[in-house]
Amino acid sequence: MSSEVEARKQPSMSALPIVDLPGDPYADGVAHGRAAGDGITQNLRIYYDRFQREAKLTLAQTRERGRMYHTVIERLEPAYARAMEGVSEGARVSLDDIAVLNARYEILYSQYSSINQAAAQTARHGIPAGGCTAFAVTPDVSADGHLYLGQNWDWFPEVRGIVLRVANPDGFAMAAFTEAGIVGGKIGMNSLGLGLVINGLLSNRDDWSRLYTPFHVRTWRILHSRTLRDAVRVVTDELRSCSANFLIGQTNGSAEVVNIEAAPEATCSIAAEGGVLAHANHFVDPQRLSVWQPLAEEKTSTYQRAARMHRMLADGAARRSLDAPALMELLRDHDGHPDSVCRHPNPHLPEEERVESVVSVLEDLTAGRFYVAGGTPCTTPFTEIPLR
Repeated sequence: MSSEVEARKQPSMSALPIVDLPGDPYADGVAHGRAAGDGITQNLRIYYDRFQREAKLTLAQTRERGRMYHTVIERLEPAYARAMEGVSEGARVSLDDIAVLNARYEILYSQYSSINQAAAQTARHGIPAGGCTAFAVTPDVSADGHLYLGQNWDWFPEVRGIVLRVANPDGFAMAAFTEAGIVGGKIGMNSLGLGLVINGLLSNRDDWSRLYTPFHVRTWRILHSRTLRDAVRVVTDELRSCSANFLIGQTNGSAEVVNIEAAPEATCSIAAEGGVLAHANHFVDPQRLSVWQPLAEEKTSTYQRAARMHRMLADGAARRSLDAPALMELLRDHDGHPDSVCRHPNPHLPEEERVESVVSVLEDLTAGRFYVAGGTPCTTPFTEIPLR
C-alpha cells in the first residue's frame, strides 16, 4: 500500500499504523481503537503525566474537562462523538479517557498560557509549548507547477501516531496523520485537492472553559471539507477556546492557499509572498489580533525556524527548483541545530521539555500524493501513502 520515494540509505520508517476506515463513524472508531490500542494506552500515560506535572491538573480535574468537551462534541458534531465511542470500544479504554485525548489541545495549551503568563510576571521559568514548521508553495513558483503544503510536527517523541484513511463510495477519499486515540486527523489531505497543515499558538486569551468546538474537531471538519471556502469557515465562523494556525490549500480548478492565524476572538489571513509562505509557532502580528504571546521556550526557536524556512523557499522559488524531493530536503535542514527546521532535543532544556520533529509531511495537492516520514526526517525516509 506504500512506496518509497527516496533511495538514500536510512533506517526503516518508524512504525506508523495505517488504518483504513469503513466510513461509518462508530465503525471508524472501532477500527482505530483496535489497530492503535497500545499507542492509545501509551499516549494516555504520557499525557496524564504531563497534565499533572506540567499543567498542574489532578486526574479528576483533567477528566472533568474532558467530559465537558465530550458534551460539546456530542452537541456540535455527533458523528465525531460516535467515532470517539468506537475508539473507546475498540481499544477497551474508558470514554472519559478518549475525551481527554481529543480535547488535549485545549486542556494543555490553556494551562500553558495561564502558567506562562504568571511566570512572566515573576521572571520564573515557564513551559515550552512545543513547535512545528509549516509551509506552502504555489504552482507559479514550484518546479513542476504543483501546489505543495508541508510541515515538520515537533512534539514529545514518546507520543504515538497513526495515519487514518477513508474512501467513500462517492469517490471522496482522505488520509491524515493524527495521534493514537484522537479521532480528528490533524495533518492531511483529501481527494478534492484540499490539504491542511497546522501550528500550535499561545495567546493571553486562551481559555479552555469557553467550551467551543475543540481544535481536533476543527481539523477533522477541514479535512472532510469539499471546498476551500467551507474549510476556511470551519475556523472563522465560530469563536475558539484556544489559539492555533491553520494553513489550508486546494487545487480544484484553480490553486489557492489561505493561512489563518486564529486567536480565540479574532482571526487574520496571511498571504504568500512571492509564491511561498512559512509559519511556525508565533503570531506574525499579534497586535492586529489584540493578543500577546506568553512564549516560554527560547523565543529564537520559532522565529528562527520561520525565517529559515522562508529564506530557503524564496531561494528555491527564485531558482524554480522546488519539487517534492527538494522540499523533503528542506524539511531535513539543520541550520540552527538543535532548534532547527528538522528539530532535535535541546540539551540546554530539562529533559521533559525537549521536543523533536517526530513526523514530517509533504502534500502534493496537484498530483494527489501524500508523503509521510514517521520520524525525524533527517533519519527517516518519506513514504507515499496513497489516498485509496
